[in-house]
Amino acid sequence: MVYQMSRITAFFRRNAVAYLFLAPWLVGFFALTLYPMGYSLLLSFTDYDFTAPNSTQWIGFGNYLKMFGSVFGISEFTASTGELIRVDPYYMKSLSVTFTYVFVAVPLKLIFALAVALLMNQKLRGVQFYRAAYYIPTLLGGSIAIAVLWRKLFEKDGLINGALAALGFTDLPGWLTNPNYALLTLILLSVWQFGSSMIIFLAGLKQIPQEYYEAASVDGATRIRQFFAITLPLLSPVILFNLVIQLISAFQAFTQAYIIGGGRGGVLNSTLFYTLHMYIQGWTYHEMGYASAMAWVLLLIIGVFTAIVFRSSNWWVSYGVGE
Repeated sequence: MVYQMSRITAFFRRNAVAYLFLAPWLVGFFALTLYPMGYSLLLSFTDYDFTAPNSTQWIGFGNYLKMFGSVFGISEFTASTGELIRVDPYYMKSLSVTFTYVFVAVPLKLIFALAVALLMNQKLRGVQFYRAAYYIPTLLGGSIAIAVLWRKLFEKDGLINGALAALGFTDLPGWLTNPNYALLTLILLSVWQFGSSMIIFLAGLKQIPQEYYEAASVDGATRIRQFFAITLPLLSPVILFNLVIQLISAFQAFTQAYIIGGGRGGVLNSTLFYTLHMYIQGWTYHEMGYASAMAWVLLLIIGVFTAIVFRSSNWWVSYGVGE
């Protein structure tokens, strides 16, 4: 026992300087990340109103049943405390809107980013300027100002309808007030912020040896054939990275939906993103226990889809080691 204690003491002595420099990060991790996560997990099993903390009650899996009760045909149930709890009628709608957004916006964004990266990889005059210009929307896209600007563009009398009317189109919709088009505007905004993915794709393209394309040209391969036989396989690790990053980001989208949808999910909840619904439950209705449960379900959803992507990568990602 004494020998073990002496080994531990010697270990800390040897690494004292390292732990001293790591101390700010460790304090931040435990105090600002790990502890809040653990506390939110605890709250997810309670009926917690932060305006009346003394009234907190333990309800077990009540918040989770409140989320998914409609799947089992339940409209209300009695919690362990005897309180009658109504199932959330908008939860599945928020899931549907979020999944639609993720599965449409992410592929379109990656395709568009790759197309522009291929163009920016050519030897064009002023290409450095265009690379910087195309990256700017990514820097500004998550801001409130851009969301407000986007809302102005797509209003009934906004610039988009004005331009379409000048081209001869009539009976133009109110893009934000029509539930059939409201989500489309947010998808377009996401695709417009393709700059970060483009830069990463461009870096990947720069790593592909030109000798491969020269050899393929000698063999008579067309540009299209070279793209599918050389570019895509060698770029697949970069595609995997961008896919995971954009997938996680899309599931957490909030600012655009909050500003453009007026903070309430738009007309007929057409832009009721999961994160927006969670925000409304927590900060508008003060149901922080329920919002915490929603946050943990979102973490689980993101984890599952990320795991699926990584698992599927065995069949479509090539690392150039002789597969």
